[in-house]
Amino acid sequence: MTSYSPDFPHAHLNEKPQAGFRQAAQDFAVEEELGFQLSGSGEHLWLKVEKNGLNTIDVARLIAEKTATRIQDVGYAGLKDKLAVTRQWFSVKSSAELGDTDFGEPAIKILDSQRNARKLRRGIHRGNAFRITLRDISVDSAWIESVSSTLAAQGVPNYFGPQRFGHGGNNIARAEALFNGKPAKLPRFQRGIILSAARSFLFNQVLAARVIDGSWNQYIPGELMALAGSSSVFKAEEGDQAIPGRLVAMDIHPTGPLWGKGELVSAGQVKSLEQGIIEKYEVLFRGLADAGLKQERRALRLIPENLRIKTAGDNELMVEFSLPTGAFATSVLREMVSAPGL
Repeated sequence: MTSYSPDFPHAHLNEKPQAGFRQAAQDFAVEEELGFQLSGSGEHLWLKVEKNGLNTIDVARLIAEKTATRIQDVGYAGLKDKLAVTRQWFSVKSSAELGDTDFGEPAIKILDSQRNARKLRRGIHRGNAFRITLRDISVDSAWIESVSSTLAAQGVPNYFGPQRFGHGGNNIARAEALFNGKPAKLPRFQRGIILSAARSFLFNQVLAARVIDGSWNQYIPGELMALAGSSSVFKAEEGDQAIPGRLVAMDIHPTGPLWGKGELVSAGQVKSLEQGIIEKYEVLFRGLADAGLKQERRALRLIPENLRIKTAGDNELMVEFSLPTGAFATSVLREMVSAPGL
């Protein structure tokens, strides 16, 4: 059985200050950034919801109940944490109008309500803005300035966060059981979570190896590069004199595999490295291929935008930044401090 450990290697700061992380829901605030305007008319009701101590599926179920629709008909762009104060959009195909009092739930507030012609789909939002309070930490202004400049200039390894893998990493064990035919069938939503965890695990293994050898933010032969702010990737030609400068400018990033059917699209040294790591986990990589998932690429490097670190009280830090869709705040924080949950 594959063993899971969240202890992936770090790229910065060998010795990190200790901090208290998520001691209360208010310590972790997330606001979803759609990145587009709603039409103002249509058969879909879109709700911007602030939730506290509830997960995304909890809210989706309540919306389905209050509008007499199926939970499958409730749209949301991404799953948000339960132990957090989050603001995110939901949609439902309904003629109903909903407000705070319709839920009978003090942990839910309706911040905005608009109509739109289409359902909200997974992953279509631009990203998320985070405001995180770290407690019981003692650092000086020089540390804050150094960390801020390092992360802004170099970025962080774009690991999938521990929440992707379930408590104790048990989603990896569930993936192996699924690929071995036990159970033979799962509800579509649960199956999707397990497949995603397996892909994320393989990606993190490749990224960890490149953090160890120092190439996570560098070009090596056979590389496929991701264009910053885009899902587009291209093969970097060996000898292209523009590549080093574009890497420094954060215009492009090296990528790693999100495993699926078919051959790796990387080549040369990169392909050898990736193939060697992935083949260590035969049940996972064969299971993902058999599941019919399409091979994709994900940037190895993550750049926190609008990064601000400031003292917020005695032994408290406020950390603010924005991340693109699919990126994890824990991947930024773990390069700054040492804390349970990172």
